[in-house]
Amino acid sequence: MLKRIMIVVTLVVLAGFTLGSSTARAESQKIGVMNIQKVLLESSAGRKAKEVFEKRMNELQKKFKTEQDALVKLQKEIEKKSSAWSKEKKGEKIRELQLGQREMQVKSEDAKMELKQLQNKELEPILKMLQTVVNSYGEKHGYSIILDSKVAVLYADSSIEVSDAVKKELDKRMK
Repeated sequence: MLKRIMIVVTLVVLAGFTLGSSTARAESQKIGVMNIQKVLLESSAGRKAKEVFEKRMNELQKKFKTEQDALVKLQKEIEKKSSAWSKEKKGEKIRELQLGQREMQVKSEDAKMELKQLQNKELEPILKMLQTVVNSYGEKHGYSIILDSKVAVLYADSSIEVSDAVKKELDKRMK
C-alpha cells in the first residue's frame, strides 16, 4: 500500500515538473498573425496580378455579351413567331438556340479554366516569394509561429499582427 502511494506521489511530482516546464516554454514563444489575403491584395505585385486578371476577365465578358445577346434575341424571336412558323422551321430555330446555348456553356467553361490558369500563373511567383518573406521575417524577429488570421484564428490581439510589415517586405523583394 505504501509502495502504491509513493508511486502516485512520484507520478504527481513528475507531472508537475513536466507541466511547469511546458508552461515556461509556451510563455517564451512568440506568435504572430497575418491576413494573407490582405497582403496579396494590397501588395504592389498582388495589385498588378489582379489588374491582369480583371483585364482578361473583362475582355471575355465583352466577347460573351455579344453572343449572349444574340441568343436572347433568338429566344425572343422563337417566342413571338413560333405559332406562325411551320413545324420544321420551329424545330430548326429551337435546335439553333440549343446549339448556341451548348456552345456558350462550353466557351464559358473554357473561359473559367483560362482565368483559373491565369490566376495561378500570376499568383504563383508572389506566393513563393511571400513564403520566403514570411520565413525570413519570422526568423529575424524571433517568431515561433506565424498564422493566417483568416484560417482557424478566432481572436488575436492587434499587437501580434504582422500583415503590414510582411507586405512591405514583399513589396521590396518583388521589385
